[in-house]
Amino acid sequence: MTNKFLRYFVAVCGVFQLVLGTAAHAWAQVPGGPEVPAMADDLRASGKIYVVVAAVVIIIAGLLVYLIALDRKVSRLEKRAAVEGGFNR
Repeated sequence: MTNKFLRYFVAVCGVFQLVLGTAAHAWAQVPGGPEVPAMADDLRASGKIYVVVAAVVIIIAGLLVYLIALDRKVSRLEKRAAVEGGFNR
């Protein structure tokens, strides 16, 4: 495949995603629908919403730390491969 084709394909996919994302968001705004889900009201009233938010923050922070550590390991391997002349000796 050519570079020109890939650029065109990525541009078309981006426009397609933008159109579908906007349309889906517009369809979700149905008048007369419930303002806030009942589950969110119950969690907020009992104070458990903070536990849910804390769990989500911990999970996202853990993923971020993992990705940073993985990036550092890959960078170290790339530097070592560059010094030693590549992986295929």
